[in-house]
Amino acid sequence: MAEIEASAEELVLREEHDGIVTLTLNRPLKFNALTGPMIARLQSEFENLGDDVRCVVIAANGRAFCAGHDLNEMKDNRDQAFYDKLFTAGSTLMQTIVACPVPVIAKVQGMAFAAGGQLICSCDLAVAAESVPFAFSGVKLGLFCSTPAVALSRNVTPKRAFDLLVTGRTITAHEALDAGILSAVVPDAELDEAVAKLAGDIAAKSPVAVRAGKAAFVPQIGMQLADAYAHAGSYMLKNAMSEDAAEGMAAFSEKRPPVWKGR
Repeated sequence: MAEIEASAEELVLREEHDGIVTLTLNRPLKFNALTGPMIARLQSEFENLGDDVRCVVIAANGRAFCAGHDLNEMKDNRDQAFYDKLFTAGSTLMQTIVACPVPVIAKVQGMAFAAGGQLICSCDLAVAAESVPFAFSGVKLGLFCSTPAVALSRNVTPKRAFDLLVTGRTITAHEALDAGILSAVVPDAELDEAVAKLAGDIAAKSPVAVRAGKAAFVPQIGMQLADAYAHAGSYMLKNAMSEDAAEGMAAFSEKRPPVWKGR
């Protein structure tokens, strides 16, 4: 039976509880390949996160996490303007995820290829089931993964990144963990529990501290040492003067759990 294409709203399912937003890619019969509409939907979701959100999880339905760009869409639209719009939208989405004010976790239950790997590398944390294969395989189709390379090379060393890009070879989840693409690998049956615990641990922390921490951490990676300390120091100072920092220190002194005020 042919797949009936989901509406724009159904391409990405949204669920929220206890400050944790889960965005689920929902083209399971098409391996969650990234079409223009799916990219636009993800972009909209990230642009409209509420101030009460503590953490975002990107998940997927079906056997694949994401197989990359939709090659059928690209084949049917061989036009430079279309490709420019598609690749620009994809790059904008990845930068939006990196700039998201709260931590973003990739929950990887199935294969991740090409731009699917780019999506994972753009997240702050990534937990995968141990059976999952990874590949930046565009070169095998005559299309080098140049934009996925940007995200990949910010997670792994240049030589390891270029090896994956120029060969397109498939690696295991444990190899992806060793390379730096993933933050954790767990048995398949434990993925839901592991991601729920990680997201819950983050959501339980001071939202002021977590947001300040991400705002300080991400940009400083690309800075010179002195600039990085100046940047991080400004966020640490502001964080130290917050009500949540005062509450945390008081709770430590009084040997009680902190009650975060979010200020």
